[in-house]
Amino acid sequence: MTSIVIINYSVGNLLSVKRGLEKAGAKVDISSEPEEIRRSDGLILPGVGAFAEAKKNLSSIEDIVIQEVKDGKALLGICLGLQLLFTASYEGGLIRGLDIIRGEVVKLPANMKIPHIGWNNIRIERPCILLENIPDDSHMYFVNSYVAKPEDHTIVTATTEYGVRFPSAFERRNIFATQFHPEKSGEMGLRILRNFVTAIRK
Repeated sequence: MTSIVIINYSVGNLLSVKRGLEKAGAKVDISSEPEEIRRSDGLILPGVGAFAEAKKNLSSIEDIVIQEVKDGKALLGICLGLQLLFTASYEGGLIRGLDIIRGEVVKLPANMKIPHIGWNNIRIERPCILLENIPDDSHMYFVNSYVAKPEDHTIVTATTEYGVRFPSAFERRNIFATQFHPEKSGEMGLRILRNFVTAIRK
């Protein structure tokens, strides 16, 4: 059975992610133990809250996470977990991220109601593993005030409109990420989690 570790760094609703992955047929542990992270087949980097606090909480294991991803282990970043993958964020000043994906995280336009909370649609920009069998214009659940701007736009697999059109899903080899919460997005979100489990098995 596919073994997935949800990285526990005290930020995020971990149990709902765990339940979603278990429905997708995976064995799931919530852990920050380096050996469990290394033994896993795949990793989930979840997250809800402030970038600075999350980065601080992650500091003791960030080198392990980065190395596992460099070695080819599949990782899915969700919401703040997506943003942490980037070089830096402007939330609370300029704060360095994990730099797994080159780019920065910037605030949504000031003329919009912040945070962006609730259901919004995604526009699929290119075929990819994570969004396989997800119809274009599907609605997903968002909670975000900031969005990612990658240097390499070819990794963007879906976008969403909220004042500006921003990337809402990414895929690059073994790295997957969604700005929305698949674990809160009903059947379509569960299908995305299943696709991640399938990607690990390939």
